Amino acid sequence: MLLSTLLEGMNYKCISQDTDVDVSDLIYDSRKVVPFSAFFCIDGVITDGHAYAADAVSKGATVLIVEHPVTVDEKIVQIQVDSTRIALAHMSAIYFNNPAKCMKVIGITGTKGKTSTAFMIKNIIEKNGKDCGIIGTVGAAWQDEKVTTGLTTPESYVIHNLFRQMADAGCEYVVMEVSSQALKMNRTYGIEFDVAVFTNFSPDHIADGEHSSLEEYRHCKELLFSQCRYGIFNLDDEMVDKFIRCATCDDILTYGLAEDAGIRALNIKQWSDSGKLGIEFCLTGKVNGNVKLEVPGLFNAYNVMAAISVCSVLGFSWEDICSKLNLVRIPGRVELVNVSDEYSVIIDYAHNEVSTRSVMETLKAYNPAHIICVYGGGGNRSKLRRYDMGEVTGELADLSVLTCDNPRDEEISAINDDIKIGLAKHNGAYVEVPDRVDAIEYAMRHAVKGDIILLLGKGHEQYQEIKGVKYHYDEREAVMEAYSRIEKDSHQ
Repeated sequence: MLLSTLLEGMNYKCISQDTDVDVSDLIYDSRKVVPFSAFFCIDGVITDGHAYAADAVSKGATVLIVEHPVTVDEKIVQIQVDSTRIALAHMSAIYFNNPAKCMKVIGITGTKGKTSTAFMIKNIIEKNGKDCGIIGTVGAAWQDEKVTTGLTTPESYVIHNLFRQMADAGCEYVVMEVSSQALKMNRTYGIEFDVAVFTNFSPDHIADGEHSSLEEYRHCKELLFSQCRYGIFNLDDEMVDKFIRCATCDDILTYGLAEDAGIRALNIKQWSDSGKLGIEFCLTGKVNGNVKLEVPGLFNAYNVMAAISVCSVLGFSWEDICSKLNLVRIPGRVELVNVSDEYSVIIDYAHNEVSTRSVMETLKAYNPAHIICVYGGGGNRSKLRRYDMGEVTGELADLSVLTCDNPRDEEISAINDDIKIGLAKHNGAYVEVPDRVDAIEYAMRHAVKGDIILLLGKGHEQYQEIKGVKYHYDEREAVMEAYSRIEKDSHQ
């Protein structure tokens, strides 16, 4: 594409040569430079891309996008801009032929609930016969495609590349988690979201390289609502007024338990039946009707209200939404796997003390006969996390089955020895079964009526990392393999 085309609508200064040149690709990592590409000198958290300009030129870059001039061959085109991150976002959209304009784009921000809400929206849309892409913590996915992104909200070039692939595949919608870091770093700059959602706000990500203060963290999240047409807000969050005041969207809708919520939930209850767990409640306001989900946890009432609000704003009828809610599944987030009428099997990504305590307290509210936890610990990671995991499971679980997670370069037995230190604080009962499928099978064979088997740590991950090699591993497949072994034995 011509550089002059990519620069349309931008404020810039051409400080050498001219813009009548072809650009083969847009690159922001000097290690990935290809001939005739444009290299963006991005000033990052750790390194400044301007320092790599000469290296990029030596590898074939013929255009440099800079915030200040650099010393290179005078034949190289230098385009000076105020922000190379904004330039990358603007030019990426043009380079991929503005794919965001081909789909309805939904953005979700908040401290918690982004992933669950995004998948609920995707599930409802797809169960109504429409293709919907997703970008977030678990990567990107659409139809049968899955892509690892590494970041909750990837760099702008990656976003528009994914958008283009989704649009070309026939996706009419895309829902994405929008992190505060992404907003701070202009990764979603220029995208006009059809709908944006605020789930909640609590202290998080205050650290070097993230946010300098709680105020900055909140301000970055608020930015989403200056680039959307319709804003949806959790009215029960104590920060919601600040978010609404900052919103410049054309219209807003609120949800929550408060009387003046646009969509209000009443009589939220938990239910369990034949190994299944879930919640139910009724809605009033813009949407009226009863909701019943096979998704555990009262907190999920907020996530499903947000999803219903989005789908309602997008034009789906209550009948279309309600009839598909029982099909909602959130990979690795209190995910129920139906294998038995006697006991429940739950997959959850929790792999630290806070998230483990949260999911366990959520499940204890269902008054199970016992909770059996199957988990391990990450190798080459903090031992403190292992102690803490052991301590909380020792306190709240009836049995821990210690097994393999991602041991990396450590021995599984050494990792489990650390977990035992935490377990000992509450005299937590445990057994050790190194192979994870075997461990799941052990838990299922020893479960009795009313038990909950909680599989911690893997969640949506599709691998186990052992001695430098990533082996395919899917927790759902492991559950079914363990179950098939048990079924086979019962028929012999």
